[in-house]
Amino acid sequence: MTENKLRIEELTKLLQEYNYQYYVMDNSMVSDFEFDTLLKELQELEEKYPELASENSPTKRVGGDVTKKFEQVVHKYRMLSLSNSYSKDDMIDFETRIKKLTNEEIEYVCELKYDGVAIGIQYKDGKFHQAVTRGDGTKGENVSTNVKTIKSIPLKLRGDYPQDFEIRGEIFFPLKNFEKLNKLRAENDEPLYANPRNTASGTLKSLDSSIAAERGLDCFLYGIYGENIEIDNHFDLVKKAGEWGFKIPKEENNYIKKTSSIEGILDFIDYWDKERKNLPFEIDGVVIKVNSYDNQNRLGYTAKSPRWAIAYKFKAERVSTILEKVTYQVGRTGAITPVANLVPVQLGGTTVKRASLHNADIIEKLEVREGDTVFVEKGGEIIPKIISVDLSKRPADSKLFQYITHCPDCDSLLQRQEGEANHYCVNDTGCAVQITGRIQHFISRKAMNIDGLGTETIEVLFEQDLIKNAADLYELTFDQLIPIERMAEKSVNNMLAGIEASKQIPFEKVLFALGIRFVGDTVAKKLARHFGSINAIINADFETLIEVDEIGDRIAESVISYFQNPENVEMITRLKNHGLQFELAHNEDATDKLKGLVFVVSGVFDKFSRDELKKSIEDNGGKVSSSISGKTSYLVAGDNMGPAKLKKAEKLEVKIISETDYLNLIQ
Repeated sequence: MTENKLRIEELTKLLQEYNYQYYVMDNSMVSDFEFDTLLKELQELEEKYPELASENSPTKRVGGDVTKKFEQVVHKYRMLSLSNSYSKDDMIDFETRIKKLTNEEIEYVCELKYDGVAIGIQYKDGKFHQAVTRGDGTKGENVSTNVKTIKSIPLKLRGDYPQDFEIRGEIFFPLKNFEKLNKLRAENDEPLYANPRNTASGTLKSLDSSIAAERGLDCFLYGIYGENIEIDNHFDLVKKAGEWGFKIPKEENNYIKKTSSIEGILDFIDYWDKERKNLPFEIDGVVIKVNSYDNQNRLGYTAKSPRWAIAYKFKAERVSTILEKVTYQVGRTGAITPVANLVPVQLGGTTVKRASLHNADIIEKLEVREGDTVFVEKGGEIIPKIISVDLSKRPADSKLFQYITHCPDCDSLLQRQEGEANHYCVNDTGCAVQITGRIQHFISRKAMNIDGLGTETIEVLFEQDLIKNAADLYELTFDQLIPIERMAEKSVNNMLAGIEASKQIPFEKVLFALGIRFVGDTVAKKLARHFGSINAIINADFETLIEVDEIGDRIAESVISYFQNPENVEMITRLKNHGLQFELAHNEDATDKLKGLVFVVSGVFDKFSRDELKKSIEDNGGKVSSSISGKTSYLVAGDNMGPAKLKKAEKLEVKIISETDYLNLIQ
């Protein structure tokens, strides 16, 4: 036991240091493989000896905890908003006001105004205690399980830190991670997230911490509150926090600077108004604070904001250019996306040549035409967006825009179903872009994750008439591949090995890989866990499908439509024959005690999270439904259950049981 304890402590310390160096200091000390190997070893040891695991172990970073609800926490120190200004005159007035109130020379600190979510994190005895959102400034929500997954936030401090203090900052979505997330959503035919700030906020409010872990949020911390802090000014205290292990805005990056003049403040504003486009994260302005804590205390507060600080907000970047032509992209599900091809223009540090027009309704709303001068904006948006048309510059020979009626790839007649925003090409078996798109989705990282295969290779294999669907991949041979240009022996062997290894990918990922419209990775997991096998899903009717938690009419109709296509069923049969996983792995704890029973779960429970309770029901042969109907056997009622479900259960005479009653059922 002593040996295991020492090894757990050694691994914990080592991984904490690697995390700090990589996420705070931008210094990679080991390869990803080495880090993952050590992390896996620690996870296995902690699973075997849970009593030896540290509460702030690096394994907590991976997420997986499901929160029943977010606890409301009263802030020890109020989290006030800053007053905003939009002009340099406002800044001059602010500085003049400060001078009058203090009657002495004042030193200011200039900082970036990160476009994210304010957070207050409490540390006790050098260890992460809890993280709370701003809320209404007086109280916020305890989002500790999600914040713990952010690798730049230390779980254990270093150096001479105070015993008990709170540090505040801003959690944000790095642009590359946000773009990656939206790219994946586009591939899955899911609506794109509008901007990093709102998505960061939604991620922090997710009840499943694994979602926060996989999205890669980040955080700058810069405000310290406590009883026994000896440093007397903001700038030096921020620097000190960096020594404790926090990711802080650094002077060498010009993310923070001191100045004693209005000229210095305005220079900082001008610099970042130009340079913000080069940052790897969004900012929407800068913040100016009086540096001295004594002066801050003398200046005091209004009801809503401190008198000693102000935010200067940048205007959203907007440029005008000409829309030369509208072209169309075909997605793997047949969805048609109109794209505005623009006269190249500089916006947000990049040359913008294209902007999505989304669908025919958006085009109609904008009243846009080819040849129009349009206004393009990027403020808070990653993807350039056409805001409006300059009608004063519309050419005299301008013609009304006509949306295409046929697929730009295969010339099939487009269809648009009632209630749908998009037009679709329904020639899913003959449209080359759709075919290759589906196979490219099949091999992608979150699906089958096939090493040695990329999107370009899929296009080459299709052009060579070697593949027409995913099942064809498993029939490729060395002799077929080696003659292809740029296919060396090593790359061919790697590809074939990757294809073979993918046969071990679990059922829920295989289901996602099929590319059923509206079935993203989360929906695929729910379907896989509920039905247990592909055959059960194929045979499920509409009513059975919508009984699954979070499966609505649209998804159910899409699933049924997919399996009604004999070509899809034939492909799945071939994939089965090649050894892919089309059933959930056997659960030794599974029983059929609840076979034939349908449960609705509502409220908050002591012994289970809702997802854990649902899984328990399914593991014991029962079915979980999101809504109460005449088919419901039991309503498992927890605390804070909504009155509507209770009323409906009583009306339909559905038996209402407690968590304890449920446990008695499966004993």
